[in-house]
Amino acid sequence: MATDKPHLNLIFIGHVDHGKSTTVGRLLFETGAIGERDMARMKELTQTFNKPTFEFAFVMDSLKEERERGITIDIAHRDFQTPKYYFTIIDAPGHRDFVKNMITGASQSDAAVLVCSAKEGLQAQTREHAILANVLGVKQMIVGINKMDDVGYQQAKYEETKKAVGELLKTLGYKPDTVIAYVPYSALRGDNAKTKSENMPWYTGPSLLEALDMLKVPPKPTDKPLRLPVQDVHTVQGFGTIPVGRVETGVMKPGDQIIVMPSGARSEVKSIEMHHQQLQRAEPGDNIGFAVKGLEKKDIKRGDVIGPSSNPPTVADEFTAQVVILHHQNVIAKGYTPVFHIHTAQVACTFVEFLEKKDPKTGQTAEKNPQTLKTGDIAIVKIKPTKPVPCEKYSDFPQLGRFAIRDMGETIGAGVILDIVPRKA
Repeated sequence: MATDKPHLNLIFIGHVDHGKSTTVGRLLFETGAIGERDMARMKELTQTFNKPTFEFAFVMDSLKEERERGITIDIAHRDFQTPKYYFTIIDAPGHRDFVKNMITGASQSDAAVLVCSAKEGLQAQTREHAILANVLGVKQMIVGINKMDDVGYQQAKYEETKKAVGELLKTLGYKPDTVIAYVPYSALRGDNAKTKSENMPWYTGPSLLEALDMLKVPPKPTDKPLRLPVQDVHTVQGFGTIPVGRVETGVMKPGDQIIVMPSGARSEVKSIEMHHQQLQRAEPGDNIGFAVKGLEKKDIKRGDVIGPSSNPPTVADEFTAQVVILHHQNVIAKGYTPVFHIHTAQVACTFVEFLEKKDPKTGQTAEKNPQTLKTGDIAIVKIKPTKPVPCEKYSDFPQLGRFAIRDMGETIGAGVILDIVPRKA
C-alpha cells in the first residue's frame, strides 16, 4: 500500500475484553481498509464460533485459537489511511500471558490508543498497559472510552471513566499534553467512530478517526548514528544472509560499512529492501531486510544491534537504571535475576545493588540504599546482564535504552537505562 502520506505506527492497548480488537476492526471498516464482503464473511464466522458481536474483532484476531478463545495472542499488523496519515496498527494483546508481545509493539509505536470500557471502568491491565506505554516512550495518546451503547450513552459514565483514567495517567507521570483527546464511542455500533453520533449530543470533541488526525509525526532521528536492533535473520538463495529489523536512529544505505554487536563482526550493506521494493536509503521507522557481505547466519542473531563501523553500538557489562516494579508476589532482593527485554534482545540480568527508592508522587529520593524492592516501588538500581548485551543510555538513544522485566510468565517491571559501564574492548 504505497502512499505519500506521513506514516505513523499506532498501538491499541487496554484491558482484555474492553474492545481493542473490535475498535481496530471498526476503524478498518470505516476507512475502507476492509470491505462489506469481508465483514459479511466475518459475521458468518462469528456464528460458527458462537461469538456474536465479535465480527470486528475477528478482522485482527486471525489465528484460529484466538477466535475460539476470543482473545488476542500475537501482535497483528494492519494498515489503513485517514485523510491526513497512513497508519500501521499494532494490535496489542490485553491478556496477561501475552504482555511480552505488547512490549515489542509499544516500543515500536509513535502513538497509542488506550481503550477503556465505560461499562467496566478502570481495570488491572488498563493500569499495567498505561505504565508500560509510558516507560516504553509512547509520547502521545488518545483515550477511547468504548461501550457507550452499553451504558445508555450517559454523559455521567463518560465523565466518570475519563476522570479515573486521567487521574491514573497523572499519577504515572504522564505529561498533560500527552493525551490528545478523550473520545466516547461504541466500536460495535459505530457511534463516534468516524462521524459524530446523534446519541451523544452532549459531546463536542472529535470522533475517533478525527482524533487520529490530531496526532503528530515524531521527528526522525536521522542525525544520530545508525542503530538497528536485529529482529530476525534469514538465508536467501542468491543473496546470502538477510538480517531483518527496524531502523531506530540514523540512516542506512547500500555500500555502508557496518559492525554487528556484541560479536564485533564487520560487513558491508549490499542492498536494502522494504515491502519487496529496493531502497537506496532507509530511515528511522523503516522495517527493512538487507543483504550483507560475507556474514553467515552464525555471525548475527535476534537481539544484536547494527551500527556504523566508525561508531559501534555500546555493549553493556553493567548498567544503572530507573525501574518501576509493576507487580511481584514477593519482595525483590539483591541477586534476583529475571529476564530483561531490551529492544529485540532478551537476556537474564541480575539486580546487583539498590541505590535509592523514589517517591512516586514527587520523584524525590525516599530512601537511600534500600535492602529490598516490592510492588509499586520506583528505584535506581545497578544491573548486571548475564551475557554482554548491546544497549544505550535512554538520554542518547531512547529506543535502545528502555526495557521490560519479565519473570514467571508476567511482566514484573519496566525501566530506562541511565548509565552504562561498557564492556572492555
